[in-house]
Amino acid sequence: MKQKISSPKWYKIFFSIRVRILIWFVLLMVLSAVTSIFVIRHLLLVRQEKRIEKSLIQEIKEFQKVVSGRNPTTGKPFGNDVISIFDKYMSRNFPDDNEFFIALLNGEFYKSDPKIIPESIYSDSQLLEYWAQLTLPTQDKQITPSGTLVYYLAEPVIRGKNHGVMVVVHSTALEHQEVNEAIFLIIQVMLVVLAIVSLLAWVVAGRLIVPLRLLTETARSISESDLRRRIPVKGSDEIAELTVTFNEMLERLETAFSSQRDFINDASHELRTPITIIRGHLELLSDDPEERQETIELVTDELDRMNRFVDDLLLLAKAEQPDFLNLETVDIGALTVELYAKTQALAVRDWRLEAVASCRIVADCQRLTQAIMNLAVNATQHTKEGDVIALGSALIKNRVRLWVRDTGEGIKPKDRKRIFQRFARGSNGRRSDGAGLGLAIVQAIAVAHGGTIKLFSRPKGGSTFTLVLPLEPPQEVLVNEQNSYC
Repeated sequence: MKQKISSPKWYKIFFSIRVRILIWFVLLMVLSAVTSIFVIRHLLLVRQEKRIEKSLIQEIKEFQKVVSGRNPTTGKPFGNDVISIFDKYMSRNFPDDNEFFIALLNGEFYKSDPKIIPESIYSDSQLLEYWAQLTLPTQDKQITPSGTLVYYLAEPVIRGKNHGVMVVVHSTALEHQEVNEAIFLIIQVMLVVLAIVSLLAWVVAGRLIVPLRLLTETARSISESDLRRRIPVKGSDEIAELTVTFNEMLERLETAFSSQRDFINDASHELRTPITIIRGHLELLSDDPEERQETIELVTDELDRMNRFVDDLLLLAKAEQPDFLNLETVDIGALTVELYAKTQALAVRDWRLEAVASCRIVADCQRLTQAIMNLAVNATQHTKEGDVIALGSALIKNRVRLWVRDTGEGIKPKDRKRIFQRFARGSNGRRSDGAGLGLAIVQAIAVAHGGTIKLFSRPKGGSTFTLVLPLEPPQEVLVNEQNSYC
């Protein structure tokens, strides 16, 4: 049953991968923009504060020079004349923008430059009283009742009974307003940039997911009867890699479905013949005891052949399972001698034992016996009495070789690869009297051990089938074998 994922149209619109990419992109952009704005504002205020502090310190240094200097009127030190100190300083120095000089004398306001100071400072009587009472240099910042932040640096001057304080004050009201206006301008620019970049991101996201749409369309168009469609690969990114993987999956599926169709067709053909024979003889079964016995023997033989055929199919199916092999340490020399003894009972041939290897491997002894016996049976079917069939084993370059050699009719070059396929027979029609599964089983056993099967043959010059096996099967086989016993 096909399962189709259906969702409302509004869901596809607002929750598609393209929309989600755009949403995440916009969220990241907004987060980075907000963070940038706070960082920029903080850095501007810090730079502003450092500049103000530097200016205050410079003005107080100028005031200290005046205090330590001489009265321009008398040419002598100022002495107790604090008023002359204030007058000389304010006449020779000019405050910067948003900066104010405030002179306090004996607890009272004396003078300021400029003459009009902000109401936020003048109206704060507590702050003025605090400055007037200072006896030590003081640098600090204060928020006035109107909410304005002011930085100040106060320098007391005590001469006799006169107690004066020169205060350099810097108001940040206008500068903070400039910073806020700059931040507002930055926000406007970022909003415009965000809109433009989001539009570009929407277009780019659409182009990026084109291969995914092709994957979806291809997957929907695939059917069991048509697996030939492929998606063109563009670029070398992750989507291109996904496309390559998808195409490879389609190739495997196409091969699997083709193999399945061939398997079903061949299996049905192989089963149809004995069923037809059995049905025909049973329908013509007579009452004659002798004919009845012959019919029963023929039917039994066909049923036995069907049974062997089904067993072979089950064996090939099981070859793909992790518990196909029962691994153990196998003495190749003893196995070779045992196989030679068993094969001599298959048919009257000139059986020979060519070589015996002296080594041990990790393998399934019964499966190896099955493979070699299949090769021996295959050799007997294509040789005649008196022909040579030889068995042997050898260890060459850390690979064990088990072979069966015959001096029969040989295999034509065009058949040498095809005969290892299921239900395949030689073009001479005699390569297998069974269902054509014997050599496929041998190859499956070799592959399960991590090995291969090699064929050397010459027309009219016999054939040699060789199992080439590693001393130990691949690690994945060992892991599967361990898991199968758990």
